[in-house]
Amino acid sequence: MTSRSSKVTARPSSEARAVARTQTLIKGAGGIGTVRKTTLPGGLRVVTETLPSVRSATFGIWAHVGSRDETPALNGATHYLEHLLFKGTERRSALDISAALDAVGGEMNAFTAKEYTCYYARVLDTDLPLAIDVVCDMLTGSLILEEDVDVERGAILEEIAMTEDDPGDCVHDLFAHTMFGDNALGRPVLGTVDTVNALSADRIRRFYKKHYDPTHLVVACAGNIDHNKVVRQVRAAFEKAGAFKNTAAQPIGPREGRRTIRTSGKVELLARKTEQAHVVLGMPGLARTDDRRWAMGVLNTALGGGMSSRLFQEVREKRGLAYSVYSYTSGFADCGLFGVYAGCRPSQVHDVLKICRDELDHVAANGLTDDEIARAVGQLRGSTVLGLEDTGALMNRIGKSELCWGEQMSVDDMLDRIAAVTPDEVRSVARDILGQRPSLSVIGPLKDKQAARLHDAVA
Repeated sequence: MTSRSSKVTARPSSEARAVARTQTLIKGAGGIGTVRKTTLPGGLRVVTETLPSVRSATFGIWAHVGSRDETPALNGATHYLEHLLFKGTERRSALDISAALDAVGGEMNAFTAKEYTCYYARVLDTDLPLAIDVVCDMLTGSLILEEDVDVERGAILEEIAMTEDDPGDCVHDLFAHTMFGDNALGRPVLGTVDTVNALSADRIRRFYKKHYDPTHLVVACAGNIDHNKVVRQVRAAFEKAGAFKNTAAQPIGPREGRRTIRTSGKVELLARKTEQAHVVLGMPGLARTDDRRWAMGVLNTALGGGMSSRLFQEVREKRGLAYSVYSYTSGFADCGLFGVYAGCRPSQVHDVLKICRDELDHVAANGLTDDEIARAVGQLRGSTVLGLEDTGALMNRIGKSELCWGEQMSVDDMLDRIAAVTPDEVRSVARDILGQRPSLSVIGPLKDKQAARLHDAVA
């Protein structure tokens, strides 16, 4: 009796149903999928890319929340919640959730970043309704029980310990702290041992209710799918959970910038008994909405994006000073980072840093050659397409684009934008970014005299 009553109250009126709006954002042609978007009453967005030539489908739900949305006391709550949504709902236990996807050979996982979280499942196209039902159930019906919080705390503490045992990974967290300090962007996504131990089930539940409203969510699905069927199945799942409490609600827009303060010329060293010294040398980069990001992508590729890049050639090929050396960019709503990573013997760290700093300074002052830029453009265009050869990558692209930019760009448009980058644009962004005073983060068994000399690398 109670069950039947709850189903009736959860069903929206015909007036509310008429509010749903569907748009075709990208018209498929030449093997490129059609991208469509429906906004449901209640503010939930459903974006799909249809590719009839494949036999798989990837279904994901993106939440507009990341570690950046945490207070210092809540550091790690977003990632903690990611774990807990797999622990059970009113309809399924944790075993039921995993067994449902295992039984059809599906893959299921999630990840937490600084500005968003994503839960996804990849299955055969015929098993897509199951994936939709399971993932939507997790997102709308998580119980977050006290006993599950206590059990998962141990798993998360082990994950933190595992990260700390990998200095090549840990040094990037250290570099974020070097650049942003105790700002939310400078704190680790996983949290710390102290903050994770302090988080209670009640605080995590409040965090869940605040950030997992339909207006904060984007559903993304790619593969051999039918857009209208996906929308109907998603809608039914959210209605069953009573998630559409305000059918007049509108989706929130892309995250706005906060003018995050970044530092320059700072050095942070973490003494560890490791075989290598792990180094990140970098400076403030570009926000992900900056129009110069295309030129920055070309610059990054030419500097440290492949075996023919300057840093790889100078550090590894010519001198054999490191096995792994590369550059990277990270773009956020209002700011970004550019960094160069290298892992080398502690006795070689000063030589590696000098070479990297000399190359950055040279490119800032003189730019890249036309040949380097042309090669980087070709490499970036090719890697962009090759990176979208499976339904999981396509789901990531359309989901992140809707959440972070509020729009979709076709693959052809992306390739055209990369190809349109000029040498002058690359040289201009090189002056602006590489001309800044860098900061430095190092993890390794450094002696006192070595540590003192490292400050010279950013002088």
